Amino acid sequence: MSSLSLMRLCRIGYLAFCALVMGYFVSRSDYSWVFIALFIAPLLLPLKGIIEGKPYTYAWCGFILSLYLCHGLTLAVVSSDLRVFAIIESVMALILIAAMSYFARMRVRELGISLKQIKANQQA
Repeated sequence: MSSLSLMRLCRIGYLAFCALVMGYFVSRSDYSWVFIALFIAPLLLPLKGIIEGKPYTYAWCGFILSLYLCHGLTLAVVSSDLRVFAIIESVMALILIAAMSYFARMRVRELGISLKQIKANQQA
């Protein structure tokens, strides 16, 4: 699999994950809008870099997705009526963490530089 096709799959998966989480929280009426905004805001932070295909963003996006992985696993254990959503959220987050990390590694090897050098070039 080429890095371009993996990047496209990661983008589609990330946008689907965002739609899943946003759709779930917006459809629930027992959460306040402030809580919904605070829960969705971290998902929107790496969106620009993911759309642009920056490997550095793909590398650190796993840290944000790990929050949603923890949320899904906790929800799967605690709630019986939301277990299906929680399992889907957890599996998607886990797959995205692995795929995005793999893409970042593959793309950096193609470019022949390190992630630190990529970040330094972006800041300059």
